[in-house]
Amino acid sequence: MAAESSAAGSMRKAPSMEWRWVSAGEEEEEGEEEARPGGPAPVGRGGSFESEDENDDGDDDDDEQQEEARQKLIRTGPSVDWFDVEGNEVSVAQPLEDYEEFDLGRTVFLALQTLAVVFGDIGISPLYTFDVMFNKYPILGEEDVLGALSLVLYTLILMPLVKYVLVVLWANDDGEGGIFAMYSLICRNAKVSLIPSQVQAQAEKRMSSFRLKLPTAELERSIKVKEKLESSLLMKKLLLGLVLFGTAMFISNGVITPAMSVLSAVSGLKVGIPNASQDVVVMISIALLVILYSLQRYATSKIGFVVGPCLLIWFCCLGGIGICNLSRYGPAAFKAFNPLYAIYYFGKNPFQAWLSLGGCLLCATGSEAIFANLCYFPVRFVQSMFVLLVLPCLVLAYLGQAAFLIASQKSSEHIFFSSIPSGAFWPVFLLANLAALIASRTMTIAIFQCLKQSISLGCFPRLKIVHTSRKFMAKIYIPVVNWLLLASCLGFIVLFRSTYDVGNAYAIAELGVMIMATLYVTIIMLLIWETHIIKVISFLTTFLFLELIFLSSALSSVGDGGWALLVYASGLLMIMFIWNYGSKLKYDSEVRQKLSKDLMRKLGPNLGTMRAPGLGLVYSEIVKGVPATFGHFLTALPAIHSIIVFVCIRNVPVPVVPQSERFLFQRVCSRSYHMFRCIARYGYKDKKQEHHNTFERLLIEGLEKFIQREAVELSLQSEDDIDSDDEPTTPTRIITAANGSLYSLDVPLMVDFAPTNEAIPESPSCSTPQDPVLGYTENLELELAFIKQAKQTGAVYLIDNPIVKARKDSWFFKKLTINYFFAFLRNNCRRAVVSMSIPHSNLLQVRLTSYV
Repeated sequence: MAAESSAAGSMRKAPSMEWRWVSAGEEEEEGEEEARPGGPAPVGRGGSFESEDENDDGDDDDDEQQEEARQKLIRTGPSVDWFDVEGNEVSVAQPLEDYEEFDLGRTVFLALQTLAVVFGDIGISPLYTFDVMFNKYPILGEEDVLGALSLVLYTLILMPLVKYVLVVLWANDDGEGGIFAMYSLICRNAKVSLIPSQVQAQAEKRMSSFRLKLPTAELERSIKVKEKLESSLLMKKLLLGLVLFGTAMFISNGVITPAMSVLSAVSGLKVGIPNASQDVVVMISIALLVILYSLQRYATSKIGFVVGPCLLIWFCCLGGIGICNLSRYGPAAFKAFNPLYAIYYFGKNPFQAWLSLGGCLLCATGSEAIFANLCYFPVRFVQSMFVLLVLPCLVLAYLGQAAFLIASQKSSEHIFFSSIPSGAFWPVFLLANLAALIASRTMTIAIFQCLKQSISLGCFPRLKIVHTSRKFMAKIYIPVVNWLLLASCLGFIVLFRSTYDVGNAYAIAELGVMIMATLYVTIIMLLIWETHIIKVISFLTTFLFLELIFLSSALSSVGDGGWALLVYASGLLMIMFIWNYGSKLKYDSEVRQKLSKDLMRKLGPNLGTMRAPGLGLVYSEIVKGVPATFGHFLTALPAIHSIIVFVCIRNVPVPVVPQSERFLFQRVCSRSYHMFRCIARYGYKDKKQEHHNTFERLLIEGLEKFIQREAVELSLQSEDDIDSDDEPTTPTRIITAANGSLYSLDVPLMVDFAPTNEAIPESPSCSTPQDPVLGYTENLELELAFIKQAKQTGAVYLIDNPIVKARKDSWFFKKLTINYFFAFLRNNCRRAVVSMSIPHSNLLQVRLTSYV
């Protein structure tokens, strides 16, 4: 019952729907069709699944206005392969929106984890914001400090609070945050995806048949936006290009964050020890980062419990130092809440004020990490923590620094550490360095999540992903990325050596991500949320205008350090573009070359060759249809196995998949072909390096249970519904193979196992004599005996390792991209199939060259 309730809980939403107008008569007819026996078959685990195309074409009527009143706007599910959708459903999966009842201990634990994972980056911004700002705009009076503080306060309110916490957090994809999550959400609601072979299981498994909704201006606008996006190839390419660019900037931001945070924290050593040189600061920063990335694998689970209280102490420390400085130097800093000081700041020296905007934006660093790390926590909880704790502490910290600057206007370097009371300097210094390491860890975790999403969507080469927790799927670790981030971060520190130059690059990375988020949220408002047009225009114009102004200021400092980040982001963008481009061409080629049903019917149950006893496991990334690789095996091998199983590996979002639900089967062609599709499902904590004997045993057991269950189901159905793939049965019963042997199309290769002594009649050629129809029980016994014989003979793994090449008539850049760059990435990434200890005698690999 728990499993059923869980499954029912996951059907509450219907985010992947299509709207269309139907008249009242059509609606009644459709309802009748669903009630008829010939209507859509219900979905059952292990049964046959059919995907029927919807007929969305309506007849044009001259009396359009009269018919409009009788029409209703209904929401229908798109045509899908239900077998593929079923492959993503496991009964133990819990809906994301189901939470336990209130528990004080769990709430406190969640609050500490939220501080450690979500707010670590933004909590470290007071260390360097004023330093970078006043490096461009020297302090000449109290008005300069108040003007800069006014800019910081309103930037802090507008960007992290209004934009991200109140708006962007709701643009999540079933709890997943980040730029790729928004792209996935848009693709689920409009057919704009250019990513190959992607089944949006999270949406499709929650589909309902119909949903009524009254037509409104916002709904009509949503339909028009959807039609525009779906009909324009340019818009589809633009959406994909923007998400790749945003991801490249986000990863670059994750490289700059540790360099900026740790270097700023360690720079406080110059305040405590005035004789400390910059070389000492750089060496200590490098040592701390090496330690951080060495412990990163454990930081996502075990150390993660410790850093929460540390961040809580840090935020309280920020607020406490701010209150102390305000009480010590006076409350004059509160004047900055008057926006006129920001206007005066620009009026006094417009050019220098414009240059300092890049440093002002640094107060909002970490806003994108709040959204990217959302998968760990509920939206309401993150919003409450930011409003009640994080934002007040940050505001107090900036007010305290401003009060210190007003009292001592000569100091414009290391402002945060200079404003600390002398008695508390060293404890705060140590705590600041610890907070900087936690902030670096926050961005690294966000990068892991972003890359995981991009890998799952086919936009980044496959990498090894380690899940460090059985309770939380989002706690992951990617070893290769971890060490590459360390090398890149150390490179930036050695190259720049100064927080000012690193800060210039930091602002560019932040703004690149923010602008992409603004554009995608605007599309989501129009397409999915159906927001009023006034609100959409207000959101777009306000934030895009501000971000473009900030970007113009940051780009003015490209020569001071921003150039390195742009080069780094360009390299990442090229990798993602090449992988996506090559993967799409490869998948399109596989889809075009897959074997048709007509060809399989012409070949007959023996597939035009000999069927030798044994089990053949053909690995393929294509779930629907027979891959072209199998056709190559038919032509290259002298015989093919008596039982063929097309195996597709599918990762599902649960910790562990029960062995009883590991495999999902469906027949390919009719019963006599002995060919099956199989989806092998693994949770993120399941051990995928199974021994091949264990894998074979579990697969055969699952196949036997499927055949037994199928026999029971078929005995209750009419004889016309036997074929699970909706193919007409072959009229002939006996066929003569090329070698002169006779085979029965009903029970090929099972003559030796027939319980009766009745011989199969001979025929010189294909003929139509009718065999006695065997009962379901007899067929079941024959097929189980057939499987037992194949099991005793052994299994052979047929794996295709294709070579993708550009055609000879392709243009030069396509040849360069596919033949060299994509081939290099493909040869150095992880295989999609399961890694098992398969003996060479049981393994058959084919390198089939595909020209795209």
